[in-house]
This record gives sequence, structure tokens and C-alpha cells, in this order.
Amino acid sequence: MSVKRVGLPLMNVVKLRGTPILQQLLLEERLLRSSSANWCIVNDGTNLPNIVMGLSGKPCELVELEPVIRDRVPVIKRFTGGGTVVVDENTLFVSLICNRNDVPDVQPYPRSVMAWSGSLYSQVFNGISDFQLRENDYVFGDRKFGGNAQSITRNRWIHHTSFLWDYSESNMAYLKLPSRVPQYRLERDHTDFVCRMKDYIERAGFIEKTIKAVGTQFMLKELSFDEIDDSCREHLETTRLLTLDELKETLAKTTQNESIAQAV
Repeated sequence: MSVKRVGLPLMNVVKLRGTPILQQLLLEERLLRSSSANWCIVNDGTNLPNIVMGLSGKPCELVELEPVIRDRVPVIKRFTGGGTVVVDENTLFVSLICNRNDVPDVQPYPRSVMAWSGSLYSQVFNGISDFQLRENDYVFGDRKFGGNAQSITRNRWIHHTSFLWDYSESNMAYLKLPSRVPQYRLERDHTDFVCRMKDYIERAGFIEKTIKAVGTQFMLKELSFDEIDDSCREHLETTRLLTLDELKETLAKTTQNESIAQAV
């Protein structure tokens, strides 16, 4: 990958295809907490459907537990904030892990990071429909196609996005309507609220344009997955897969509480 501008900070670019989302999230948490480099991780789809919740997410409030347990859909709690998503082979992932000093115009606060990312993706979607950053989402008009989450440490931050290249309506049914939603959602259900990115841009073209946009602010060095330094120091690891027993216990408690509430 050629470098066109001199004096820019270095960013390592890792392009993945079909990597399990749990493996990707564990990698990103490790790189955020124990690496000193900037990273752009692009994963072209994950291998199987998964539900991914934010760090403070509660399964009983965010997912339909009965069908999730019945269908054995993995539920992951990630290390960043943000909402809950269903991801699969038609979800594209882009994660940007940056040193604070390498992007000095970005303050280490969610709104500043979001604004920077919106400007970056404006280059990617330039001239394509009505692209906007609305609240914390990427949208075409009033239909969401990209959800974001962040984690900010003292000297570093990560901004990662799941893009809906396509989606399965049956998978969307695993999600409950959250109690806190963007104002522009207007109580729409999932299928009326989101759109398919494939209707607006080619899959390979999106990845190419995204890396090109990142290259306007960083010198890029492409690495394979195997070239990532695995000698990082010990770090806090909060990303985890919820066990089936945990989900069953949560469902049992929720059902019991609902029965008590109905009896009162």
C-alpha cells in the first residue's frame, strides 16, 4: 500500500473476511488496551449470526430471550458502549483505534469522535443519496444503515461501526425495541427504521473508499492477521460470550417477575 503524504501518523490496516465477531472484538480490545499503534480493522462479514450488546446492555431488555435460546443464537457483551445489533455474513465492520495525540483535532469525548467519523465517512459516501450522521447513527435520509460504538481511555480511543450491507428480517426479530431510541426513529420498528447499504454502494467499493478516506489522514501500512504482534502486555478483558445458562436464568427471572406483576 503506497504512502502519498509525508509527515502523517502511521496506521496499520488489517483486512479480514468472515472472521468471527467475538474473535474480532477480543482483538480490538487487546489492541486498544495494550498496543501503542493506530489500527484500522475491516472485517467483511462474520461467519454466523450473533447478537452483540453494549457493555451495560441487559439481555432481558434488549433481546427476545425465548427465540434466542431456542435457536441457540450467540449473545456477546462487547467492551464498548452503544446499542444492540444482530450481525451476520452481510454485516461489514470497520474499527478505528487511534492515539489521542495522532488526531489532535479530536477531543477524547464521544461527540467529538462521532463528528470526526462523520466527516471521514462523508468522503466515502460523497454523492451517494442523502448521507448524514444523525445522533449516533449513519443514515441515508431517515433510514439507518450504520451503528456506532466507542470506548475512550486516557490516551487512546476506538470507534467501531457495523454497517448493514444486507439484513435478514427474521434475525431482526430477535431484538426488542429498546427503551431509549434516537428521536428520529419515531417509534418505527426495526425493518422500517433501517435500510440495506447494498442498494446504494458496491460492497468492494465501500471497503476501498473507506481505506482511501482513512489514508487522507494517516500513512497506511497493511498487515495480515498473522502479522499482528501477539506479545501485548496483560490487559483488562471485558468482551465475553454470555452462556446459555445465563440466558436461561435471565429468562426464568423475567418470567417470574412478569407473573408477580400480573398477580398484583
